[in-house]
Amino acid sequence: MRIESSGIGFGVGSVMRARTLPQAGTCSRISHLAARLARTAAAGLTSSSWGRRSSRQNRMAASAEVSMTNPDQPLRRILVVDDEPSVRDVIARAFQRDGFTVTVAADGAEALERLDQQPFDLIVVDVWMPRMTGLELLSRIKGRPGAPRAIMTTGDNTPATVMAAVREQAFWYIPKPFRTEELLRLARRVLSSTSTASPIEVVSATPNWVELLVPCEHEAAFRVYDFLIQLEAELPLETREKVGHAFRELLLNAVEWGGELDPSRRVRISFLRAKRVLVYRIDDPGQGFKFEDLAPASFGGSHHDFGEHAPGLAAAGGRSGGLGILMTHALVDELIYNEKRNEVVFMKYLD
Repeated sequence: MRIESSGIGFGVGSVMRARTLPQAGTCSRISHLAARLARTAAAGLTSSSWGRRSSRQNRMAASAEVSMTNPDQPLRRILVVDDEPSVRDVIARAFQRDGFTVTVAADGAEALERLDQQPFDLIVVDVWMPRMTGLELLSRIKGRPGAPRAIMTTGDNTPATVMAAVREQAFWYIPKPFRTEELLRLARRVLSSTSTASPIEVVSATPNWVELLVPCEHEAAFRVYDFLIQLEAELPLETREKVGHAFRELLLNAVEWGGELDPSRRVRISFLRAKRVLVYRIDDPGQGFKFEDLAPASFGGSHHDFGEHAPGLAAAGGRSGGLGILMTHALVDELIYNEKRNEVVFMKYLD
């Protein structure tokens, strides 16, 4: 079932589709290699906006899916909040068929009453509703002990709305139109999360300057990726794909290598939007690195031997050896590191 909206939106998974990157005849060797890596990675992409995951992450996701369908697990209580009766009914029935206990509300004020009456494990809430919006609802409950996690649904995926959802600690954001199957899969992921990290902190949220502090864990990185990619929804698909690949690779490098997957540490992310350029800056808490140390040690090669081993390593879900950096070189126009190399800026020109 596909959920539509009177607003303008993109279907789930439409932001990052797998696409073969064209080779340029005059590319340097590093760009040629990076294009090969990008094609190898793209071959493993699913249509989900989660994008490419490592084999370890795939195993974790599969485990989460199994645990959520285990009949020995207690029923999960879902609160569905939407002012459109038909949308509310379709979402509620989808969750009920999947074994969830569902309560519905027509707006934020009614949802707040339901939350005062009983606990819920998850809220699926629209943004714009009469009496009390979904954003106002999240603002009212985010400080409560045991407050349920929230998935926001809306046809309004403007930068202001996306960043407001992050600021009010929405756990995930799904633009309309979407398929109920995608919403159910996302709900299982949210409910199976064992993350105890602090929320993503919004430092700045203007249309042209977004700055976030993100815990160094995979889940937070995937969430930030999904939020920020919405800010580029009006750009051509090829541009979104290239920027998305580059941002994801460098962000995962930051949380894995710089932050050592320690959720008590933070990565600072800045996104600047000008008329003719997109600028991303990622600052991790690590000690930096040296390019000469990035050879794929598991293959025993030097940093000149990436071409021979890169496809096999990427297909295996490996993230060692600086392959993400090589890939990023072919996807963006400028890639600049500070001296310590724990901060990176990349730019994509729009002309």
